[in-house]
Amino acid sequence: MSLQTDEEKLLIQSHFEDLLKSCTRCNSPEDKELIVKAFNLANEAHKGVRRKSGEPYILHPIAVAKIVTSEIGLGAKAVACALMHDVVEDTDYTIEDIERIFGKKIASIIDGLTKITDVFDANSTIQAENFRKILLTLADDIRVILIKLADRLHNMRTLESLPATKQMKIASETIYLYAPLAHRLGLYAIKTELEDLSLKYRYPQVYEEIRSKIADNEKRRVQLINHFSLPIIQKLEENNIDFEISGRPKSVYSIWKKMQTKNVSFEEIYDLLAVRIVFNPYPHIPEKTQCWHIYSLITDIYKPKPDRLRDWVSTPKANGYEALHCTVMGPDGKWVEVQIRSRRMDEIAERGFAAHWRYKEMDATSQENELDKWIRRVREMLENPQENALEFLDEFKLNLFTSEIIVFTPKGETRSLPKGATALDFAYEIHTEVGNKAIGAKVNHKLVPLSYQLNTGDQVEIITAASQKPTWELLNFATTAKAKAAIKNALKGEVKNRIEKGQQLLEEKLLEMGIQPSSRVFKKILPAYEVSSKDELYAKISSGLINLDNLKKILKKNTQSKWIKYWKLQLGFGAKKVVPESEIQTKYDLRKPIVLGADTDSDNPSYLVANCCNPIPGDEVIGYLSPDEIVIVHKATCAEAVRLMAQHGDKIVAAKWTTQKALSFLARVEVNGMDRIGIISELTKVISDELMVNIRKFHIESHDGIFEGYIDLYVHDVTHLNNLIMNIIKVKGMENVRRMDKFDD
Repeated sequence: MSLQTDEEKLLIQSHFEDLLKSCTRCNSPEDKELIVKAFNLANEAHKGVRRKSGEPYILHPIAVAKIVTSEIGLGAKAVACALMHDVVEDTDYTIEDIERIFGKKIASIIDGLTKITDVFDANSTIQAENFRKILLTLADDIRVILIKLADRLHNMRTLESLPATKQMKIASETIYLYAPLAHRLGLYAIKTELEDLSLKYRYPQVYEEIRSKIADNEKRRVQLINHFSLPIIQKLEENNIDFEISGRPKSVYSIWKKMQTKNVSFEEIYDLLAVRIVFNPYPHIPEKTQCWHIYSLITDIYKPKPDRLRDWVSTPKANGYEALHCTVMGPDGKWVEVQIRSRRMDEIAERGFAAHWRYKEMDATSQENELDKWIRRVREMLENPQENALEFLDEFKLNLFTSEIIVFTPKGETRSLPKGATALDFAYEIHTEVGNKAIGAKVNHKLVPLSYQLNTGDQVEIITAASQKPTWELLNFATTAKAKAAIKNALKGEVKNRIEKGQQLLEEKLLEMGIQPSSRVFKKILPAYEVSSKDELYAKISSGLINLDNLKKILKKNTQSKWIKYWKLQLGFGAKKVVPESEIQTKYDLRKPIVLGADTDSDNPSYLVANCCNPIPGDEVIGYLSPDEIVIVHKATCAEAVRLMAQHGDKIVAAKWTTQKALSFLARVEVNGMDRIGIISELTKVISDELMVNIRKFHIESHDGIFEGYIDLYVHDVTHLNNLIMNIIKVKGMENVRRMDKFDD
């Protein structure tokens, strides 16, 4: 029997011909020959292999190659690599074979795209090691990452054929690393699609609701945009400007994100409408001048919202993005965002890195821009990568900041930093030695500590002292990857000595008690002293931050209570006993969902509720099997859960709630409104008397006729909590009532 049917052969050929037509940068006969050669090798290598959907596997590399050329704008070498990106990983071909047939450059790109199968570091995961391998290629060839993004985009587009647990893991990886990476490289169209697809598989119901609301509003939206655009079109034509104008809805993900962060409904998001003007610039007049001219013409017609002006033509974003954004009041009393871009700016915004380089090649005089600086900065960081892949990944994630601020040096030079950056981050941005010697700063001529958070427009001067050295405490003030890495490097030698000294002190103490250091001992000590590793424990003992006087007491205590203290978790009922490791092996089957809230009176260990999101029955949840074989339950929307699914996909267990009314779970609601005499009495009456809910903590502050605060109470599930919120909001004077996920018990 043939490995491919005649129908499939025709389908493959037609997809490949479509790829050749769409490859605009593959003009020479050599380019075509290279792509055909790569296709023939890949087609032969993958023959007979099928994807989970049942289609021939070769259609996937062809689709990835098409994204690489038509959506990212890369050339023939990248298309050839995309066609063969799975050949070494999934077939009998080796990197040496590829180098012999195609040369060293293509072989090295494909090597970067080939996944690792084994992990040699016990503290790491295959996911983290693979991420690290791909990211390290930034130092050699950025095409590896661009092809990987195209591969991920096609996998996300065809994710429906995989089981739900796989979908969740891949979607979490995507939102954690790939979407921010696409954004950082200026690939806005790809970033938006990755975010939307990730949301679709993480919260299908939410995604469908928002998508259908956008679709329902489509007709009305088009009418509003047409009504809004007509006067602008007329004005621009009168001024002989060659332009295109288009209306676009916000993406599903950006609407959902705004609903989450601002705690508002779909209907309350005012900048759902956006209009983009792309103009062909006149020669000999700066594009920046022409952008402001168009802005001036628009604001002659509509009144702008001053605090919503975003000038990225004077200072482009760190990923190379240039545009002028303003929000104006439309004719129907609705705010409309207007984006003004030249044709060059538009192509860089959509195509990102590849377009940026093409324009750079055309203009030999062009300066190093923010994107070049970012790539250079990441390459510097990659010269001394963290040994632990998980640490490396967290450090790299810091480099993928999407919101940024622009600050000034004393000489008036600008520096881009992530939003939330401190004076210490700025010091390290200037130079590592300036950071190491920093003792304080002056922001806008006022003396501030190094922990001071900077804002756009601040002028910053760093005060240094020759005798100053970095300390561990400084890590608490650093937010950028560069600052953290520099502090850690400076402390490396000191840390080694501290660790050795701390280990010696602990071993001496244990010897006095007649105990040998063992994994069982460390399982009790680490959570008790609230540290995550042995090295951290040793370093803190050596520096006097941990006192070993109570060691005997700790070793006598039951381990389970320590875990509760460490995670600061709230359990439905009393703590449960720990089962010996030999019995735990069969306790959790990662393929089956763990049932939460069941067997509440049994002695078997159940689960712990994470205090970063405090899930209650009715919330969509996932479980993470910790190194100590305890399932930690997180809300699926929790940022920590997304990180765990992205880095420890093999330790994620599906979880579902059982229907019960016996257990009560702690929840917190935030309240605010207009203050009046008797409102507290009315509030407690509704909660305790009418709804029969037990209050655990009540904190209210009143000032200037307004009150705000929070209430901790015990509820059975989400429905119970929502019912409670609906009743509280009815109290006269109550303005806003919402659930808070993160709170300390």
